[in-house]
Amino acid sequence: MPIPEPLSPEEQRVLGALLEKQVTVPASYPLSLNALRTACNQTSSRDPVVAYDEQQVEQVARGLKDRGLVRIVWSDSGRRTLKYHQVLEEELDLGPDERALLTVLLLRGVQAPGELRTRTERLHPFADRDAVDACLLRLAARERPLVREVSPRSGRLDSRWTHLLGPVEADTAATGGPAAAGPDERESVLADGPEARDERVRASYDALAEPYADRFAEEYAEGAHGPLGLETWLLGRVVALADGRPVVEVGSGPGHTTALLRSLGADASGVDLSPAMVAEARRRFPDGAYEVGDLRRLMRPTTAPGWGAVLAWYSLIHLAPSELDDAVAALVRPLAPGGHLVLALQAASAAGPAVRRTDSWLEREVDLALVLHEPARVLAAVRAAGLVDVEWYHRGPLLHHGETTERLYVLARRPG
Repeated sequence: MPIPEPLSPEEQRVLGALLEKQVTVPASYPLSLNALRTACNQTSSRDPVVAYDEQQVEQVARGLKDRGLVRIVWSDSGRRTLKYHQVLEEELDLGPDERALLTVLLLRGVQAPGELRTRTERLHPFADRDAVDACLLRLAARERPLVREVSPRSGRLDSRWTHLLGPVEADTAATGGPAAAGPDERESVLADGPEARDERVRASYDALAEPYADRFAEEYAEGAHGPLGLETWLLGRVVALADGRPVVEVGSGPGHTTALLRSLGADASGVDLSPAMVAEARRRFPDGAYEVGDLRRLMRPTTAPGWGAVLAWYSLIHLAPSELDDAVAALVRPLAPGGHLVLALQAASAAGPAVRRTDSWLEREVDLALVLHEPARVLAAVRAAGLVDVEWYHRGPLLHHGETTERLYVLARRPG
């Protein structure tokens, strides 16, 4: 085994950051000391979040150099700057899939296979959940294993995995020690993996497209004085904040919210996972632009360097809490500096289930699980994505409007 002594948490973070950035920002790799510190202290895709200073990162990196796991080189262009390059991949003889899993385990601790597949997407595209399982088993079966399986938390279905390169704080939580968290039913939506969940959501909304549009397409008709006065006011404010820059609604459904944004003066377009919903939006609102797409792969607009506002209007309601950080980060990434993210969700309450499941809605057969997120968890994901000026509005259900759940609205700005 080329690593005779365990890696400290600080060494794990430095090596994980180098492994990640070598793939995601190859033009900037190897990393300068400042870039390496920023990568270590990143608030998204990290657990725990840390705040290392440059001296600390430099000491850790030089210690790794002495252990033969990092090379320190001179920049080959521009200013003469020392840069840092990991050689852990070579020492462990890792394939691209093994490298991706180990990177995310180093950066985020103990995780389930479904989480690992989602979080390694930018590092290596696993074909399905089975491919993740096969790679983990391969790493565990080495002469000196690099990973091991740990028990699921109480109440959860998926076993989880940890790396064996050094101590992992989350191990105590995974094995029921003092840090163990209570069961969270919301994670059960990933029981058979995110791709199976996504397919159920897509198929259900395809089946619902026409009756859903009939039910909701006119819900803003009464404007600010109607039952959705708060929502109409908030959407109008978003249009003003966008100030002429393009706006996109992800999870646009039959297009009525995007159409309202356009009627208020926004250069707004819509994206939805369901082809039938997109077809319905194009039919009912032919002046708008609607495309099939995934909110986790949102691109920048073709007419501007970034979006003036991104709205996830009831489009995070089928995700597990463990997916929120990555989903919010994906929505923030194409925002223009100074642009705003807007979220609308059904919120968890003190009483009632955390997940509501249904096999029939609007007289159509569906297979949907509505996840009611904790407001504090949503706000944590927004702040972890680096957004500022965070506002949130939490209201009770409008029973006369047919609602049965509390609602959460979040508005936050990307610095710049």
